[in-house]
Amino acid sequence: MTPAARVQAAIEVLSALEQTPAPADRVLRDFFRARRYAGSKDRAAVADRVFDCYRHYYSYGWRMGGHDPRRLAIASVLAEGRDPAEIFSGVNYAPAALGDDERGVIGAPLREAPLHVLGEFPDWLKSEFVAAFGDDLLPEMTAMQTRAPVDLRVNTLKTSREKLTAALAAEGFEAAPTPYAANGLRLDGTATAKLSASPLFAAGHFEFQDEAAQIASALCEAEPGMRVLDYAAGAGGKSLALAAAMRNNGIIVAHDIDPGRLAMIGPRAERAGISIIHTGTDLPPAAFNLVLLDAPCSGTGTWRRQPELRARLSAERLTERVKLQAKLLAKASSFVAVGGKLVYATCSVLPCENDGQIIAFLANHPNFSAVAVSDAHPFFHASPYRTQTDGFFTAVLQRRF
Repeated sequence: MTPAARVQAAIEVLSALEQTPAPADRVLRDFFRARRYAGSKDRAAVADRVFDCYRHYYSYGWRMGGHDPRRLAIASVLAEGRDPAEIFSGVNYAPAALGDDERGVIGAPLREAPLHVLGEFPDWLKSEFVAAFGDDLLPEMTAMQTRAPVDLRVNTLKTSREKLTAALAAEGFEAAPTPYAANGLRLDGTATAKLSASPLFAAGHFEFQDEAAQIASALCEAEPGMRVLDYAAGAGGKSLALAAAMRNNGIIVAHDIDPGRLAMIGPRAERAGISIIHTGTDLPPAAFNLVLLDAPCSGTGTWRRQPELRARLSAERLTERVKLQAKLLAKASSFVAVGGKLVYATCSVLPCENDGQIIAFLANHPNFSAVAVSDAHPFFHASPYRTQTDGFFTAVLQRRF
């Protein structure tokens, strides 16, 4: 593919993403499955441009006076210091030639950008981000625009961090210990596909999991013999982490309303050598030592990995999520035994989904109290700038009576 044809392909992918809630990486995969002629360099170039357009969605839209795929692509070419007229020619699979209105926007003087454009977030979320980050708002949002590394959680039921580091090195992967998570390894962000094909992954020696999520699992303090409920388990990433901490001794019930995602847990557990995870809907009240609620959320903490989410989030959708979180938190609390713990987590950085939810819950549930995650902080907050991880929140609550 020519450079111009790659830009046209990116516009087509961006257009397809406007018509589906599917993740960008899945849409890209399907796009290229139908275009076998595209080589690996073509696929990488198109994917990089698509993700670049979403990482700079608001500044590119501000620059071009609109967020349609074509204008975003023009802005991305301008950001590279190239003349869009050389790319947008309409010749040999190139995008159609620039129109007079597009030429006018390109040639117009640059306008001073407001805060939400500088920070690459929707203007209606400004108060939430200011409350979350204060003076660090722009550094935090700049960090959100970078490419995330690949973090692995070592499966301690099968190996150790030291052994896995050496084994990965033998396969050509350079891994370093994560700064905080005891069983984490970090690699370059381009390694995901090759790692997925590694025999070590097939043998269950590691799982893909961001360090912040690993810390959230560690804050659960799961121990052998416990009875645990993973109330919104999804595909079971945290269930697997809890099972490893429990040395595969005890009971973990994984519950989720999505049977498709829940069905993924069985094969993953088998690969990891785990037998204590069960799925089901029979959840007796006040019967679990530990209940983990990794609640559905805005996903603002994952914008490095899924930059398209910054363009998809709406005020209405966030309001729905906040209401659902409160409902799930109240329901999850009913399964906690006296003396047991309720751990609430999100991959969000927004106070309305995090601290605000816990404050409201505690006000209505006097039988629970917060357990500080450290001497300095009642809750765990993570972000790309602060901790070099995904954005994440965790609160640990204990049932007193």
